[in-house]
Amino acid sequence: MFSWLARIAMACWRPVSRYARMSKDNYNDIDISDSDSSLQDSLLWCKDLEKHSYGDFSFAVVQANEVIEDHSQVETGRDAIFVGIYDGHGGPEASRFICDHLFRHLMRFARENGNISEDILRSAFSATEDGFLTLVRRTCGIKPVIAAIGSCCLVGVIWRGTLYVANVGDSRAVIGSLSKSDKIVAEQLTRDHNASMEEVRQELRSLHPDDSHIVVMKQGVWRIKGLIQVSRSIGDAYLKRPEFSLDPSFPRFHLSEPIRRPVLTAEPSVCTRVLQPNDKFVIFASDGLWEHLTNQEAVEIVYNNPRAGAARRLLKTALNVAAKKRQLRYDDLKKIEKGVRRFFHDDITVVVIFIDNELSRQKISVPELSVRGFIDTVGPSNFNILQN
Repeated sequence: MFSWLARIAMACWRPVSRYARMSKDNYNDIDISDSDSSLQDSLLWCKDLEKHSYGDFSFAVVQANEVIEDHSQVETGRDAIFVGIYDGHGGPEASRFICDHLFRHLMRFARENGNISEDILRSAFSATEDGFLTLVRRTCGIKPVIAAIGSCCLVGVIWRGTLYVANVGDSRAVIGSLSKSDKIVAEQLTRDHNASMEEVRQELRSLHPDDSHIVVMKQGVWRIKGLIQVSRSIGDAYLKRPEFSLDPSFPRFHLSEPIRRPVLTAEPSVCTRVLQPNDKFVIFASDGLWEHLTNQEAVEIVYNNPRAGAARRLLKTALNVAAKKRQLRYDDLKKIEKGVRRFFHDDITVVVIFIDNELSRQKISVPELSVRGFIDTVGPSNFNILQN
């Protein structure tokens, strides 16, 4: 029997709707038009504006890899919203696994404890990591390279007026807030767990004082063991447990000496913020966006334009910057096929959550028609587990 607090917590997620399983092949009502150009970008898809309990949200995705490695989701409930962005590397298996399992773990732990908290988020990350490493152990005999597949993981939950954010890797959450002078100001809520950051390199050296090659500059980029940029992830089993080391037939991932302790960790950085009236929106995005836009540029783009299409607008601005870096126009970039396009930019996922503080004090229901439309086309897997 659930406690009264557990019942309240779970009621916040009833009904729950999965708005975004980020593959345009999964549903047909996603906008892939380019209203500002005669040439469509067939690798970009989006939903310009949808409702959640505290306001609106917008999302957009662009594919660059031959097989998209970004997976993501938005889950809405009566008094809560969940955002997950999973930026895979080495393949899509880890990011897909996280998309299938992390939210389920989060809800299970929330049921058991009767609330959402930083510890609940950490437990959900840990359970997801354990599950993926179990999958690696079960399948590495058939597909050894799965030991080198991993994913960044960025999660945000708004529950009863409080924002919880957890991340491993270098995806980023940035909140846009109004200053006393009515200027929109960006505040980064996450840490970039990337070896390009001096503090990350110092952290790694302090954890591995006996390893002079724990961080190595390779072709102008700082890499951990000369192999990977992110210091925290889900997966990447070969850098966490000696049993998953890859032999020289996989030169890209082969270590000259077996690891004696985990090189990477799945321990997330977590923050909690009680939302204030001056907090206007949160941008969640994979690192592909932040390679081309600063935090402040991103919040100004969102704030100074209509809500509808906010995520798509951010994404297109980043793509224009990426094209200019190669002396191209965005229209030129649109003609480049997936796979080849990875030489110009990464897979990019953007979700913008608008926060209407007056709604947080009211009982607002997500429109039934919108909810059912996405459940029918995407699948009710996460909806059903919350009905008990």
